[in-house]
Amino acid sequence: MYTMHDLIALLARYNIKIKLFANDVKLYVKVLYAVDVAVLHEALAALVSWADEWQLSVSVNKCGVLCIGKDRTVEQFNINNTALPIVTSYLDLGITITSDLSPSSHINGIVSKAHQRANIIHWCFVSRNVDLIVRAFITYVRPLLEYNSVTWSPHLTYDIERIEKVQRHFAKRLHGFSCLSYDECLKRLNIYSLEHRRLYFDLLWCYKILFGLVRVN
Repeated sequence: MYTMHDLIALLARYNIKIKLFANDVKLYVKVLYAVDVAVLHEALAALVSWADEWQLSVSVNKCGVLCIGKDRTVEQFNINNTALPIVTSYLDLGITITSDLSPSSHINGIVSKAHQRANIIHWCFVSRNVDLIVRAFITYVRPLLEYNSVTWSPHLTYDIERIEKVQRHFAKRLHGFSCLSYDECLKRLNIYSLEHRRLYFDLLWCYKILFGLVRVN
């Protein structure tokens, strides 16, 4: 019976970093010299051989090569004689990772989905009860804008404003709130700005790291 620990031990021989989540596998290596690329080729070949030995299929159509850094020259990699696409961004466990590590692409996606959901709540709810509608926003919209925010929390004012606009626009559409400032809306609704909440999550994660409550190097 195979275990994922076998795969980890196998790839460790090549000094390749590996991250696993369910049936998702990520291989990565810091490339300084040509030999580093060669080692990654060997590790991929070992991965394919291991999968064949245990009669497991590798979903090549879900694979890709993402180069992070200023030097974007990427060599072609293959799995089962199929060339892996070289991409500038990839969706990793719900987070869009780009080659320059900018969160803007991820923010584009979540803001678009959040606006759609917020609009649906205003259109579909017959009740005009503010508490009920806000609860729906907190349940169905806000998680889109906060999922794993410690990995992509923006520093650009433009991105920060785009995220905040979702909640601002939603609050201003509530009955009796259109003439209020955003700060007044937040006080009446007894909720915090999204930027404030992200800061709270960042500080909470920092606390966990400092006191060894999470396993982060």
